[in-house]
Amino acid sequence: MAIIVMQEVRAGTAFLLDGQAYITLKSEFTKSGRNAAVMKVKIKNLLSNQIIESVYKAADKVETIELELRPMQFSYLDGENFVFMDGESFEQIEVPQGDLGDNANYIVDGIEIEMAFYEGKAVDVRIPINVEREIIETEPGIKGDTSGRSLKRAKVNSVTGGFEIMVPLFCDMGTKIKIDTRSGEYVERVK
Repeated sequence: MAIIVMQEVRAGTAFLLDGQAYITLKSEFTKSGRNAAVMKVKIKNLLSNQIIESVYKAADKVETIELELRPMQFSYLDGENFVFMDGESFEQIEVPQGDLGDNANYIVDGIEIEMAFYEGKAVDVRIPINVEREIIETEPGIKGDTSGRSLKRAKVNSVTGGFEIMVPLFCDMGTKIKIDTRSGEYVERVK
């Protein structure tokens, strides 16, 4: 455990604040004119799952906590719960879809993820930064447009039935693409 200032808090940072354990979902540094530098953060209480959006002084100090990270593999969807399996112990862990947030869109059969544990409880699912998915529904592409500047909607595969992202006009049904899971944006076509 180390003491850091709020300015050093990034998405995924786990820390203690007022005796409670939190993980950062989103952080943004702001400094305007004569005002003090502040951090706008969206944090989740690790034990109650309560999500809080708040503003702290950039110089406020917090104590980081270490989360136990274990590699897990997605097994199946059980109603609203995603079931992951530890490859070593074969222990299965259920995570409600609501706890995954946007990460639920990127889950497909067999995907390898890292699960973070705090005091024996699964508190965070970390998926790869880039994932490859197949376009399952979109309008036909336009021949000759390879610039990638014009975009159209496309539905890509996931265990939740798919989700929409914006892709270049040259992408057709069946095209495999790489997606940045942090922003949900198209990166490139996979050959």
